[in-house]
Amino acid sequence: MKVIIAGAGIGGLTLALMLHRRGIDCDIFESVRELKPLGVGINLLPHAVAELDELGLLDILAASAVPTSALHYYNRHGQAIWQEARGLAAGYAVPQLSIHRGELQLLLADAVAQRLGSGRLHTGLAFESLAQDAQGVTARFRNRTTNELEEVRGDLLIGADGIHSAVRRFFHPQSDALRFSGRMLWRAITDAEPYLDGKTMFMAGHQDQKFVCYPISEPMRRQGRSRINWIAELRIPDPELPATDWNRVVDASVFADRFESWRWDWIDIPAIIQGAQAIYEFPLVDKDPLPRWTQDRVTLLGDAAHPMYPIGSNGSAQAILDARCLADRLQATAMQRKGSIELALKEYEAERLPPTAGIVLRNRLNGPEQVMQIAHERAPDGYAHIHDVVPQAELEEIAMRYKRLAGFDPTALKTKKG
Repeated sequence: MKVIIAGAGIGGLTLALMLHRRGIDCDIFESVRELKPLGVGINLLPHAVAELDELGLLDILAASAVPTSALHYYNRHGQAIWQEARGLAAGYAVPQLSIHRGELQLLLADAVAQRLGSGRLHTGLAFESLAQDAQGVTARFRNRTTNELEEVRGDLLIGADGIHSAVRRFFHPQSDALRFSGRMLWRAITDAEPYLDGKTMFMAGHQDQKFVCYPISEPMRRQGRSRINWIAELRIPDPELPATDWNRVVDASVFADRFESWRWDWIDIPAIIQGAQAIYEFPLVDKDPLPRWTQDRVTLLGDAAHPMYPIGSNGSAQAILDARCLADRLQATAMQRKGSIELALKEYEAERLPPTAGIVLRNRLNGPEQVMQIAHERAPDGYAHIHDVVPQAELEEIAMRYKRLAGFDPTALKTKKG
């Protein structure tokens, strides 16, 4: 079996490693000419970390990533709404990890080069089209250096080429529109003094004005400093999707005045904003869930299949879970002499499409961050104690409901491990 993977993001690289571990041949084709440590921070939830642990990557990840100890929610006045332990502190078998996205991508790419060989990751080749027959798939990639069209033959093709997936667009040109939330994100990294225990992720505000913060460098943490990944989010007056570069650098003056009063005894958010070297602007977007991902010997994975709001730390985690499911289905097919690739892809879709569609829709309702919106709506001017406005049982149910939906309910994971 020969698998063609379009896209060398977290999902595509993880899939390649999982296929290799199962003895399945694959090549990865990436449109950028050179992988660079771009982007900002991401969170890897325990169910995703467990999959990377099975690939033997936990030690190298743990050397770079902060083991997240807790998640806190606050209102816009800095008053506590909900706090819970995370990762090892919550009793999971593996940590929750916070890391720079580009650093994780390069770690995965290095593992691919070491295990599969340096010639299996092909850069500067952008997917354009494909043709299928009873024996396999012919994928056509545009060489971005020579502008020539190159054909690659395989038994199947996996579109793991991100939110702007060309593979998705090839099959679903009418279902590829971005849905804009009306909210803008400003993302950056600031080196500063640690806050709280140096390992806590927090969110403050409500759905129209929010600030997210978490440290992403374990080496800096051990030196008594903190490399803080942060996101400022605001609803903007113009509801139309901005037609601008989605990775453009902007000045803090664009949004910082809205957070000027957010100084509390344990953190100074205006100072965090002003300490960033570069701030990047992104619209908060997703896409409607597709009725199907699979067309004969082609399917989708990760953001190509189910782009979602970055709520609940689930984008990269769900791509990794996709990769595990797909690799298992293809392994079962490879072990059967008359196994059907088409059936394997449909089984993968049947298992992964419903839960990821649910996460996309739940994230539009703010996922576990609903607690901030509820607190804001019931007590916009603050409260003496959160339980005066939101009962403990309601807070617990919101948190657990999302864990079940996203697949990291600690009870279920422990049962699975046992």
